[in-house]
Amino acid sequence: MGTSRMFRIFVVLGTVFMILLIIIYWDDVGASHLYLHAPVSPGPKMSPPPAVPHRPQTSRAPSFLSDIDAFVNQFLEPGTGEPTDQVPVDTSNQSEKAEERYIPRQEWKTHLSPVAAELRDRQEQRRQLLQEMCTNDSVAFPGKNRSFDDIPNKELDHLIVDDRHGIIYCYVPKVRSCLLCDICVAPLTVPRVCPPPQVACSNWKRIMIVLSEGLLKDGVPQRDPLAIPRALVHNSSMHFTFNKFWKRYGKFAKHLMKVKLKKYTKFIFVRDPFVRLISAYRNKFELPNNEFYRRFAQVMLRRYANQPTPPASADEAFEAGIHPSFSNFIQYLLDPKTEKEMPFNEHWRQVYRLCHPCQIQYDFVGHLETAEEDAEHLLRLLRVDNVVEFPTSSRNLTASSWETDWFSTVPVEARRKLYKLYEPDFRLFGYQKPDSVLNE
Repeated sequence: MGTSRMFRIFVVLGTVFMILLIIIYWDDVGASHLYLHAPVSPGPKMSPPPAVPHRPQTSRAPSFLSDIDAFVNQFLEPGTGEPTDQVPVDTSNQSEKAEERYIPRQEWKTHLSPVAAELRDRQEQRRQLLQEMCTNDSVAFPGKNRSFDDIPNKELDHLIVDDRHGIIYCYVPKVRSCLLCDICVAPLTVPRVCPPPQVACSNWKRIMIVLSEGLLKDGVPQRDPLAIPRALVHNSSMHFTFNKFWKRYGKFAKHLMKVKLKKYTKFIFVRDPFVRLISAYRNKFELPNNEFYRRFAQVMLRRYANQPTPPASADEAFEAGIHPSFSNFIQYLLDPKTEKEMPFNEHWRQVYRLCHPCQIQYDFVGHLETAEEDAEHLLRLLRVDNVVEFPTSSRNLTASSWETDWFSTVPVEARRKLYKLYEPDFRLFGYQKPDSVLNE
């Protein structure tokens, strides 16, 4: 009797022990295998794969891993309704005249003609420069040497993810990819040509909405980027960003981010840091903007413009001809009090703080100064140029030579301090030091 009871106790304890081992294994290893194995919208390859001879399919019973694949595809691609089908490529009817080959389910476009050598070399140089700046000690900045795991979740909100096409885009405010947007950024003393108010900006955000099929019109996905209203473009609910992973994936969020960063195509667009500041000032403080007036302009007026009681609203201030000068804006950026109270606003926060280029190896680095060429190149590399086109426009008239006019009211010492503040962005992305501004 005693032996039988002891046997039953050992069986129960052994069962509990095995269950615990299975739980621990699944938590530490099984989930990793699940994510790494799953072929979830794998990003488009930069070169077409070699043709594989057609082989007859043999029927076989569904495996456990295929069930996992289907589950993960649905789990990571909400809204698709079904796992991504792998469409076999038919190589039996290829012609020498054919320039493209389409993969219908993913809508990816494969080009047989090579990208221009000049464009390939440009990207190689930009990526190489980023790598060099991040690995040597010639430029230092906060957070340069930390790991991706050390980046707080709230600092990942500019990484927009498109699982459908395997794309990650880091959005930098005031790097306007609609080239007409900043025509009107010259100081008031310089003749300006201003675009019509309906000219659309933030076109890469629009393109990400189109690719993700997150906006429907009459029951079908919106395909025209310029038809997307500005209010929706900047609506956070329209974009799935890394900082939202925690709500959806819980403790697996960071691991899944790293898997996507490894598998997906990552891109960023930047511009000359000083011209970006001019654009931010022009858009937020030379035009009535109640939110930015209350949060920032009133502070600048009180601290630097001898306005102890500034008007209560932006409309009242503009009617009275009161707004911070560009020099006041630079004073605000250089004031140690500013970041003690709150981090820089995203419109003037340094790019290295928004997009973490030393922790994320970007596959494509676009410059606003070469935006149209870079956009065409990128859409081709992503193989989505049959799905969406980058809107064309007149050439950007915001010349770097205007920096001298804008900074003419800023003391030289303040200009040099400002350059030190934004020097990492200048050097990481290959922008020349503005000697004409710093050495007057």
